[in-house]
Order: sequence, then C-alpha cells, then structure tokens
Amino acid sequence: MIFIIAAAVIFLDQLTKFIVTKSLILNQQISVIKGIFSLTLVHNRGAAFGILKNQVPLFVFTSIIAVGLIYSELKNKGNRTVYSIALSLILAGALGNLIDRVFFGYVIDFLDFHVWPVFNVADSAITIGAVLLGVSLLKKKD
Repeated sequence: MIFIIAAAVIFLDQLTKFIVTKSLILNQQISVIKGIFSLTLVHNRGAAFGILKNQVPLFVFTSIIAVGLIYSELKNKGNRTVYSIALSLILAGALGNLIDRVFFGYVIDFLDFHVWPVFNVADSAITIGAVLLGVSLLKKKD
C-alpha cells in the first residue's frame, strides 16, 4: 500500500506540473479565488523558499541519499502504520521534485496562496508526511 501511495502522489505531481507548464507561461498568474489563491508558474532553482539557488548537484545528491534512506526504512518496516504512510509521502515528494531537478534543473511550482511561497503537489506531500511523521513519533513516546 505504501508504494501505491507514493506512485499515486508522484503521478499526480508530475501530471499537474505538465498541465500547468502547457497552460501557463513563466510567472503568469491565474486567479482561482480572488486575493486568496492563484495558479502561478514559477521555476524554483533553490530549496525551500528559494534558498541556495542554483545548487542543483547538491540538491540531486541529497535527494538521492534521502530517497535511499527512506526506501530502506520502508522496506524494513513496510506496513500500514502512520509512520510508513508518512515516509511514503515524504519519499514521493522528494522523488517528484528530484525528477524536476534532473530533467529541468529547477522545480516547477504553481500553487500560490499569496501568503506563502509558491509550491507544488510534491511539496505538499512532504509537508503532510512530515506532520504525520511527527505525530507518529510523538505517539510512540506515550
């Protein structure tokens, strides 16, 4: 089940990025909910919040290491726990953004809530996975 979740997230991430890149030009913004949410095509050449711009080899290397470690952990503990689901979401998000970096040299972002930097489905999966991971680790301490 965890690999189905990861595959579904990667597919959705890449599909949405494909649709957005075919529908918008760079930095074009289409308002979905006026003043709250837009689709805005951005090429993120850095890490979270655009830090460490143009460090593609560093990002690719660290992503590959992270993917390997997460995959190893999932292989050893592959079950349906919140912990495993969290790791599968983080794995999928890392792979989705890694695909962009390898093929384009940047990450395609497009979800724009105007109060937060523009992000994508992979970033959302990483964030949700990190929250679930934190919850699962806190529950284990009880």
